[in-house]
Amino acid sequence: MANLTLYELEGCPYCAKVKTKLAELDLEYESVMVPRSHSERTEVEEVSGQTGVPVLVDEANGIEGMSESDDIVEYLDETYGSAS
Repeated sequence: MANLTLYELEGCPYCAKVKTKLAELDLEYESVMVPRSHSERTEVEEVSGQTGVPVLVDEANGIEGMSESDDIVEYLDETYGSAS
């Protein structure tokens, strides 16, 4: 079972792209909604060193805070897609 956490923001198109990939791969994940204000996003900043979303954490594979939706989608494909 994947131990995935996705830090996201309601209405974020980059977050939606990652959520679509998670759904395609039928992966379960914990969703953590971050505040709209970047100054209040302390939890995601602690995890990833920045306040942007989406951010993916995959404890099972040592991913502690991957940002950039394209990188996350590529990682999910490589790690959990048909090749795995």
